[in-house]
Amino acid sequence: MTELRLKFDRTKNVAPTVAASPGVARPQLGIFLCLLSMLIFASQDGITKVLVKDFPVAQLVMVRYWVFVVFALGYAAYQGRVKESLCSKHPWLQIIRALLAVGEIVLFAVGLRYLGLAEMHALYAVFPLMTLALAGGLLGEFVGLRRWIAAAIGFTGTLIILRPGAGVFELAAVIPLLSALGFAFFNVLTRRISQHDSFATNMLFMASVGALTITFVGLPAWVSPTPVQGFLMGILSLTGVVAQILLIQALKYATASTLQPFNYALLVFATLIGVIVFAERPDTWVVVGAALVIIGGLYAIKAKA
Repeated sequence: MTELRLKFDRTKNVAPTVAASPGVARPQLGIFLCLLSMLIFASQDGITKVLVKDFPVAQLVMVRYWVFVVFALGYAAYQGRVKESLCSKHPWLQIIRALLAVGEIVLFAVGLRYLGLAEMHALYAVFPLMTLALAGGLLGEFVGLRRWIAAAIGFTGTLIILRPGAGVFELAAVIPLLSALGFAFFNVLTRRISQHDSFATNMLFMASVGALTITFVGLPAWVSPTPVQGFLMGILSLTGVVAQILLIQALKYATASTLQPFNYALLVFATLIGVIVFAERPDTWVVVGAALVIIGGLYAIKAKA
């Protein structure tokens, strides 16, 4: 899979088989669409932070998965491959991958109850470096010295944000790290599966298994929303689909390697929303640590090129 984060929630890089179409290379348009999708994802996290105070996390994730199922079926139908998409060469890996996605999304939403958007995304941004390490160990991918240096830089940034032993460490800070680790495993499995299964198959399994799983938990915990809250839930779910479509389109006009650095705009947008909407004030250490995480990620991309 690409390192590009194609999330249906924030789900958070899952378009490994979608590449820039030959003959229509328009990298500027691809970058613009990618940045727009990152802005939408950051806005989604802002809406989630508002709703998670009054609703069970499982309910919010469940509603989003219901919409995601419709989108996945529609995408497979558009490709004319609904029946084919229901068949996988690795069904058990697909199920595990889908469960990882659900768990990662739930953890991220829970984290938004306790941490600001800047802190959440600064810690979560380490997931590409976790993926790098896991890919080397689980997939046997070659990880050169420069990429290990990139990982060390990024993890140093994470430690600066956490500041263990400085009396400022919060247990809640572990949540985005666990979420990032779950998404890193998700990425590694997607790379493995995508060698044999199509993008539509990946989407259908992720949507259907995820929706079935989270519905068992979310439906019994249902809390009736007010009209305004219901509207926000609808916006939260629909914008996830819109952002996915934008990211898929971006990959038609630019390569994944071109778009990959712009994933970090998500951290910038989330921080701005946190400052403007929620009056958050990330301290200097968070800013410095986040900068190192981004530098490590960008250096890893360069080292891979």
